Amino acid sequence: MKITSAEFIMSNSNVAKCPSEPLPEYAFIGRSNVGKSSLINMLMERKGLAKTSGRPGKTQLINHFKINKNWFLVDLPGYGYARVSKKDKKVFQKYITEYFQERNQLVCGFVLVDIRHDPQPVDLEFMEWLGTNQVPFAIIFTKADKLKPAVIEKQANAYLRKLLKGAWEETPPHFITSSTSRIGRDELLNYIQDINTEFFSSQS
Repeated sequence: MKITSAEFIMSNSNVAKCPSEPLPEYAFIGRSNVGKSSLINMLMERKGLAKTSGRPGKTQLINHFKINKNWFLVDLPGYGYARVSKKDKKVFQKYITEYFQERNQLVCGFVLVDIRHDPQPVDLEFMEWLGTNQVPFAIIFTKADKLKPAVIEKQANAYLRKLLKGAWEETPPHFITSSTSRIGRDELLNYIQDINTEFFSSQS
């Protein structure tokens, strides 16, 4: 997939006010400081499309971007650690839940995890929640440039084995990425393109 346009549409905290166009939507979410904004900017080849910050918890709204005028990329608040009050965290985690439960246009969620770290309970719990609520999702391993190739494979396999020890019959699709070296960009965009093709074919 070639990215020809990437346009910011809106930020809000009310799922009912999200764009009404019947276009496929892909939501990006992960723990704070996982490299989500940097990954989005790399995928879109737009340096400042998603706001990056050294301060975890920067994204606190549902952010919609229209890509190639025919699908939406959705940048969601991180879960887990963030330098916000407990009250604020409860509020935006409530609308994350509402988004995944109520957003009919959503065709796939991408859960980002830092490949350098072992599986964290908060990530595993969130993936289990998605599975229980029948939300289709894939895992994106970030920051692969920080590890040697042999270690990357070992870490990814260990993570997926941990998932299989839970309630999963099979692991979800996964991608190895790096916003610095652009690893995984083509694979991820082609995956989105394949889903888009299927989506629009079913609409015709």
